[in-house]
Amino acid sequence: MGKKRPERSARREADRAARRLVQDRERLFLLERGGSRERPIEVASSAVIEVRARAMPCPQCDGNLAILDHQADSATARQVQVRCLRCGVARTLHFALLAAS
Repeated sequence: MGKKRPERSARREADRAARRLVQDRERLFLLERGGSRERPIEVASSAVIEVRARAMPCPQCDGNLAILDHQADSATARQVQVRCLRCGVARTLHFALLAAS
C-alpha cells in the first residue's frame, strides 16, 4: 500500500463537499417559492415577472439569470425559462398572478 497524499485527499474531499452543497441548494430551490408549479412566486402584475426573475440569483452558483422565454400557462399561471450566465444551468421559474381586489 502506497503512502497517502494529503494534498490530493484534501482536494478530493473539498470537491465532494462542493458537489453535496450544489445538490442541497438545488433541493432547497425546489422547495422554495418559484421552484415548482405547486409553489409559485406570487406577483400582483405580469409586468413584474421578468424583473423578479432577473433579480433572482442562481440557486447553484449565485450567478445572474438570463430570461430565455416567458409563457402563460393560464390566466393566472406563468412560466419563465431562465439560464444562469455563470454556470449555464437552465431552469423554469413559476409565477402566479394574484387576483385583483
